[in-house]
Amino acid sequence: MRRTVSLTAVATLATAALALAAPVGQAAASSSHGVSVAHACAAPTKKDQMACNALQVTAGTPASAHAESALTAAAAPSGYGPASLQAAYNLPSATGGSGQTVAIVDAYDDPNAESDLAVYRSQYGLSACTTANGCFKKVDQNGGTKYPRGNSGWAEEISLDLDMVSAACPNCKILLVEASSASMTNLGTGVNTAVKLGAKFVSNSYGGSESSSDATYDSTYFNHPGVAITVSSGDNGYGVEYPAASPYVTAVGGTSLKTASTTRGWTDTVWSGAGSGCSAYDAKPGWQKDSGCAKRTVADVSAVADPNTGVAVYDTYGQGSGWMVFGGTSASSPLIAATYALGGAPSAGSYPASFPYAHTSALYDVTSGSNGSCGGSYLCGGTAGYDGPSGLGVPNGTAAFTG
Repeated sequence: MRRTVSLTAVATLATAALALAAPVGQAAASSSHGVSVAHACAAPTKKDQMACNALQVTAGTPASAHAESALTAAAAPSGYGPASLQAAYNLPSATGGSGQTVAIVDAYDDPNAESDLAVYRSQYGLSACTTANGCFKKVDQNGGTKYPRGNSGWAEEISLDLDMVSAACPNCKILLVEASSASMTNLGTGVNTAVKLGAKFVSNSYGGSESSSDATYDSTYFNHPGVAITVSSGDNGYGVEYPAASPYVTAVGGTSLKTASTTRGWTDTVWSGAGSGCSAYDAKPGWQKDSGCAKRTVADVSAVADPNTGVAVYDTYGQGSGWMVFGGTSASSPLIAATYALGGAPSAGSYPASFPYAHTSALYDVTSGSNGSCGGSYLCGGTAGYDGPSGLGVPNGTAAFTG
């Protein structure tokens, strides 16, 4: 059943619904504009089941609606579109990404995925991305065409993912892999299929509770040298989800993105809903040097995720219809995957999750905002340099996402 709530209650209600995925802490998400949101996907009801991290704005006016109207035609949909996102993160979208394939792994089927994507791209003047021209491909979790049953909530997630890849990397090809269900086993099989089909960039906008099975999942599904795998950090505030905790992935946190009277013209602050913290099971990768977690720390980098500064999405199979505004770290994960793609294919044998740690000066640092209470630690608050909710920062071009 669809849950519509005020954004100030998102973290509290989501945490209650995710009892099996209870993080180490949580914080109420703040809202200066009073938007209400609905979780696109149902909360997990059992171990090793995932939920997507998409939040649809159902009432109120996001700040991004005002900012976008200043950059595009008055008839443009509410929420940030490609021009805003490319400008905010200094992305070479007009020239980069040609020949690269970004894979999106989600659960269930969106029968309208290709036609809805066509509307989004046409609205913003992006080139067509279709099955016919070889830009778009949809497969089931095994690489075939026996698509799973449709699901309106996950369809919203799929549309969000496809639109964000298009916004950041219009020249990229897109591979949509639809898992039979939201289990980690089926979604993980989808990741392996994406890599088998040649994708060097794979976005995963879902998460669930950590478990003792995570090390097995890591080696079975996420250890793909030479492939950039991004995962949403979660929408429930301070606390860790899997597979964002995997040491083989780039865990993507969330920010509030607003225009600013600065040289950059934009500013990012920590979004109160972004997931962060110390993993209970996964080892810390060698490139991560922070001292507050003995094991893996979430996140690595971040991008816009606050529904109050949300993005425009077009979807007709979901629980809304047509143009909508979305937030959640389901927006930031595909944006970062597409940013990796703009930087070119990772070298064979490399672990792209390490790339930002070697190029910290090529990121915009996020130094303020909080996603919960953790004793004043960097694990739940924006600060100079690395912090949990925003990681090392947000993209400033592609240099931090190349080997």
